Amino acid sequence: MRAGLAKNLLLGRLGTGDLHALLPAGGPVTLQAGAKVMNAGQRLAHVYFPIDCAISLLVETSDRPPLEIGLIGREGMLGVPLILGARQSSESGLVQSPGLAWRIEAAHFLRCLHASEPLRRRMQRYAQVHMTQLSEAAACKHFHKLGERLARWLLMSADRSQTSELALTHEYLSYMLGVRRAGTTLAARGLQERGLIDYSRGHIALLDRHGLESASCPCYARGKQQYEHLMR
Repeated sequence: MRAGLAKNLLLGRLGTGDLHALLPAGGPVTLQAGAKVMNAGQRLAHVYFPIDCAISLLVETSDRPPLEIGLIGREGMLGVPLILGARQSSESGLVQSPGLAWRIEAAHFLRCLHASEPLRRRMQRYAQVHMTQLSEAAACKHFHKLGERLARWLLMSADRSQTSELALTHEYLSYMLGVRRAGTTLAARGLQERGLIDYSRGHIALLDRHGLESASCPCYARGKQQYEHLMR
């Protein structure tokens, strides 16, 4: 069980007592791609700690496609509003890539949070990391070129789902990046022509990770450094 927990970095840094109190006896659940696990404006029923899946954090409006503002995987959790004392989220959570996650009832999570100061401090620190990531993502969308943003997003997806093979269509990528599909196609083609990725029929393979990191905007490396600094 301990080896499985270590795959979620946030859980892996908790003490044994907090882990046993927090996690359900039934083990992790399987999340399917496309499943909506959090709805904006609705009361939070669960929090999720991904093990090898990735969950997109979306802002939805009635007149536009959804826009991704964050991507959550094994480095963190879905359900930060509970840490901050809120019971609803202004964003939705959509499973981007399938896999396992720990699903914990919101009421139980709050009881554990109130009972353990070390757990509370760790989760509050993660909430700070999460808000920093959202701020960085907003700046990235405004200032950086699409090709750089796509490279960053592919690297983040691979990190969170722990694979270099991603099932993603250009249409889905355009929603996540907040651009037209034609722009996403051109950006992906540029990375493919440089030998960094291979794209075919909704499947993207990361061929040269070092090259992708060089092609990415500085946000990718900075985000990893910030996480390690704040969560150490």
